Amino acid sequence: MVSKNSNQASVELTVEDKLRALYTLQQVDTDINKIKILRGELPLEIQDLEDELAGLETRINKLNEEISNLDTEVKNRKNEIINAEVLIKKYKDQQMNVRNNREYDSLSKEIEFQSLEIELCNKKIKEYSPSIKEKDVLVIKSKADYDERKGDLDIKKSELDDIITETQKEEERLEKKAEKIEQMIEERLVIAYNRIRKNARNGLAVVSVQRDACGGCFNKIPPQRQVDIRSCKKIIVCEYCGRILVDPDIANTEE
Repeated sequence: MVSKNSNQASVELTVEDKLRALYTLQQVDTDINKIKILRGELPLEIQDLEDELAGLETRINKLNEEISNLDTEVKNRKNEIINAEVLIKKYKDQQMNVRNNREYDSLSKEIEFQSLEIELCNKKIKEYSPSIKEKDVLVIKSKADYDERKGDLDIKKSELDDIITETQKEEERLEKKAEKIEQMIEERLVIAYNRIRKNARNGLAVVSVQRDACGGCFNKIPPQRQVDIRSCKKIIVCEYCGRILVDPDIANTEE
């Protein structure tokens, strides 16, 4: 944030001074960008690994839940078999004391029904077993993948921490320098500079004239416009890319 006092002080700056300050600010911001480039794709790679780990964890939990449900089904079927066997024994004992064929036949049907229930339960248990084994294998594989990705994540985080530790002091120094320069320039120019820089693909908002062309988009600049740029009497922007243009002498001096 630019204070009112700094804005008032910036009024005393000539246009040339403002252009020099803007170009220096650009150089500082470029140096900050270079530090961030050192981190490369590490922050994105770390985010991707964290997302992948979260997905694997969800998958493992879901598989374990499915295995638990299947184990419960197997247990229930086994209990049903035990209950059916108890009933079969009971019905067979009752057959020993029947009074007529009708009662015997009725008990025989009950025995047959319970026997079919036992067959059905055994069939279901056989169907569950391969599915449980398959899911167990998937859990083992997913856990191995999780451990591997976790190792990768730890390495990436360590690399990023090392880079941040090495560059943090320099980055802080540059950021303070940029802030100090911004306080020298009127707020509207700082806002315009940041807007141009944000829209520029290479982050350059202030460029010098190079070989009669814009140093940002490389479009030719008319001779009269070059004269105006060299005079440093007003802020001039490229009519093609909108970047602020400065005379090569200013660029050479500030660099």
